[in-house]
Parts: sequence; C-alpha cells; structure tokens
Amino acid sequence: MRPRVLGAVVDAETRCIHYATPLDVVALRFHCCGEFYPCHRCHAEAADHPDEQWPAGTGHERAVLCGPCGHVLSIAEYARAMACPSCAAPFNPGCKLHWELYFSTALRGQWEE
Repeated sequence: MRPRVLGAVVDAETRCIHYATPLDVVALRFHCCGEFYPCHRCHAEAADHPDEQWPAGTGHERAVLCGPCGHVLSIAEYARAMACPSCAAPFNPGCKLHWELYFSTALRGQWEE
C-alpha cells in the first residue's frame, strides 16, 4: 500500500506548492513523526511539532517515497540514486543541497558511495 503524503501536495507524484518541477517527485518520511511530506516547508506548515533529522546510523531506514511508482527507498539507497531503482524516474539533483534539513550530515557521505 502506498503511504499517505501530508502537506501541500499538488499532484499524485508528490509535488507540492513549494517544489513542483518535473524532477520533484519524492516525499520524505520525517524522523520526528514518521509521516511523509513532500518537503521541509510542507512539514513546517502542517505539523504541530518541529522537524528532526534522521540521525547517523539510520541509513537503512525506508524514508524516501518515489512519487511516480510508490517505491520506498532507504536513506542509503536514496543517497546513491539519481533515479528511482524501481521505475527509473529521475530525482532532482538539487535536493542534495537540502540534505541537512532531513538527514544527519554524517549520512551525507553516502552520496559519494
């Protein structure tokens, strides 16, 4: 079953009012609440609590939803992927610039693996 995505979602591929380019097709499960949101701004606007980064040692957690196909990637998988390993939908490479909003910087090195 496809996880629900909360926040200002504008289409079935998890784009939101803040990020809606053709490549903005992931939603992230937030460590603080376990809920999926398209972006940090959607979480800030809709959740009743502050966000929390996924800490070091959580690369195995399934926390990234591919909007086009519904596959949920682990943090480590997402860190290495430029596209969904299930459907090949390309991901926005600019998301790397926001890594620290979602994940510990200790997990960031996995981008280069």
